[in-house]
Amino acid sequence: MDPPIRRIVTALLVGAAGVGAAIWIGATPTAALLACLAGMAAFALAPSGDQASNRSASRSGSDDRPLPDLIDLLNAVDTPLMIVRDRRVLLANRAARILLGEHIEGGDVRLAIRHPAAAERLSAPRSDDGTDGEDVDIELVGLGDADSLWSMTVTPLQPEGTLVRLTDLSGARAIEQMRADFVANASHELRTPLASLLGFLETLEDEEAAADAATRKRFLNIMSVEAKRMRDLVEDLMSLSRIEAERFSVPRQPIDLRPLLESVADACRSISDARGSQILIESELDTAIVPGDPSQLAQLFNNLITNALKYGQPGTPVRIRIEEAGLLLRVRVMDEGEGIAPEHIPRLTERFYRVDPGRSRAGGGTGLGLAIAKHIAQRHRGRLEIVSKLGKGTSVRVYLPRISSESFPSPLLSSNSHTPVTEVSPSGPNGASNAN
Repeated sequence: MDPPIRRIVTALLVGAAGVGAAIWIGATPTAALLACLAGMAAFALAPSGDQASNRSASRSGSDDRPLPDLIDLLNAVDTPLMIVRDRRVLLANRAARILLGEHIEGGDVRLAIRHPAAAERLSAPRSDDGTDGEDVDIELVGLGDADSLWSMTVTPLQPEGTLVRLTDLSGARAIEQMRADFVANASHELRTPLASLLGFLETLEDEEAAADAATRKRFLNIMSVEAKRMRDLVEDLMSLSRIEAERFSVPRQPIDLRPLLESVADACRSISDARGSQILIESELDTAIVPGDPSQLAQLFNNLITNALKYGQPGTPVRIRIEEAGLLLRVRVMDEGEGIAPEHIPRLTERFYRVDPGRSRAGGGTGLGLAIAKHIAQRHRGRLEIVSKLGKGTSVRVYLPRISSESFPSPLLSSNSHTPVTEVSPSGPNGASNAN
């Protein structure tokens, strides 16, 4: 007889026996019938002995080996996790094995996490009721790497054992350190010119020093320079704060980069005059339209062109080239200066980072120009790259998403037609042939 039919027949016999027993002890026929139906349902729905044993085996396994489905679940978690019983690692997920080594399963957890603070916590005995109260978080410095910071959380499991979870705090600590460095650097940059201003003011309060016209004029000029430096720094700090606050708001206004770059280059004419340099704007495109914020894009390219003029060799041109880069537009701002050593390039967009602090301050720089340029590019869903060769010069490349010219009516484009190259020199902008 098939097992399902056998179970049904058995359930009927059990039900009939139940009715007879209920009536024999004096129960009413209705109560006897309900008891019979309940017994039959329980017997029919209950798993058989083989099914129960198979299900138990699949869910529990041996005493020391966790379930296969639990292993898959833990391996899907990126955070290092270990299940520990009697200080022995029963299971370590993939992230834990990558961090601590493939050998940790089956070994002492104190040898897996070789840290004094971890060993002390993991050696503590469990309480009599099988729990240790609330989860405990312990910071572990230098786990896996000398500069790393991890948090270890130990959670009691019932009826015995513990779950050990490791959380990487290195990124959060780096962000906190960057914020502390930013506050310290900003305070220093503001305190330096302020100290100069106070010093010269105290000197001018002396009637004898103030009576000397030449001395007074020299002091006032220095004070004016320091006051402007403080103003520029405060403006850059406020600008950086606004850009970061708007980083989730994507600019949508269509901007043609060619006239915008010409306007920025013209605004930099005083610096180019002093350096005896020309600003050459080159383009292989008739139009270069991007969605953007015109004031922020102007600030981005103003910072890059100003840097190129300051750090390029006097009398050498600064070239700006607009190119296609797949679905993006690339704008390269190139100088012919001394170049930058490779070890400095990854840090150039950090706030207040300077390759040559003395030269940068003497030139009136705030140390925030490239940081602002990077954040503006990111807000426009683009990116900024810096390529440099010692003795050859530096090329700063800005990648921005482009807008197809078919998306706009012809008047917008026809009013912005230009010659391939524009020179901005001490005599002002004028047309010229392509000069690569």
